[in-house]
Amino acid sequence: MLSYYSRLSSEVYDLDKPVGHSFGDVEYYIDRLATCKGRILEPATGTGRILIPLLEKGFKVDGFDSSDDMLTICRTNCEERGLYPHLFEGKMESFSLDMKYEAIIIPAGTFLLLHKREDSIKALRNFHKHLVNGGRLIVDLFMQTEVSIGKVTTRTWECTNGDSITLENNTVEIDYIHQHSISHGRYEKWRNGTLLQTELERFPVRWYGVEEFKLILEEIGFGNITISSDYNFGEYPINPKQAIIFEAVANKK
Repeated sequence: MLSYYSRLSSEVYDLDKPVGHSFGDVEYYIDRLATCKGRILEPATGTGRILIPLLEKGFKVDGFDSSDDMLTICRTNCEERGLYPHLFEGKMESFSLDMKYEAIIIPAGTFLLLHKREDSIKALRNFHKHLVNGGRLIVDLFMQTEVSIGKVTTRTWECTNGDSITLENNTVEIDYIHQHSISHGRYEKWRNGTLLQTELERFPVRWYGVEEFKLILEEIGFGNITISSDYNFGEYPINPKQAIIFEAVANKK
């Protein structure tokens, strides 16, 4: 069936983006969080690509994900390194905790998986609710610059046991009015030419204008908003292909 992050896609994520793999964001987040002495939350923590380097640097980080398969791999990756963070299953728009955090981080454009505007607004309000007064939200966004209906891409990954996993990805919907695209992915695991497993994944992605997202943050109650690009703090983006990073402070009444 179609879903976010099936078992094979979680395995591929760990192969394609292993612990510590950086797009420049691991170093950036370590630097931006250097003064953070309280607890940090990473929604959609995945398999621990950024969570684990932060833990190894001594940060106090909790994480959650909507995918149990992702969390299973994340726990294994943590335990192999003698790390035992608080990890739990949850969704960005609906998780509820008694604890408030000094920082909430969403790297790698993961926030864009909330392709419905109302869900993304709920999530941002939820982040604001779970931050201490003066706590920071840091979130990466990407523009959708190379998307077209019927565009098919194929990739292959080699597993440590010699199996291979292929992914065929097909863009099936682009909604310019509501600012999202939807693609379908077919994962196949092979061993010595024999197909072992097939899974389908529905993969929605939203996009925002830079100033649009800033206005949304301000409306929710964030202030002192800094917009950066390609993990260079304070450098306003000039190219739609750049990573766009928002850092905002939760102002509580």
